[in-house]
Amino acid sequence: MLKEFRTSEKVIGAKQSSRAVRSGLARQVFLASDADPRLTAPLLELCRQSNVPVTVDRSMRQLGQAAGIQVGAAVVTLLRDTKSP
Repeated sequence: MLKEFRTSEKVIGAKQSSRAVRSGLARQVFLASDADPRLTAPLLELCRQSNVPVTVDRSMRQLGQAAGIQVGAAVVTLLRDTKSP
């Protein structure tokens, strides 16, 4: 997971992730297992409705480190590759 987080286009945070899911750009959403459910539950439901895979198996600290930031992250979303060959 760490290598994919470092090399993939991504957005960090619930608001940006929600925008990515709504616009069809989200490939995979990672929710921190210790994040506030009031923050993550609406995004989880949006992902279910949009058929975007969700993984909930890391802490906020682990997601933040994997995303390359100095603080914890409740949500990290990997984006689809939009580059055309």
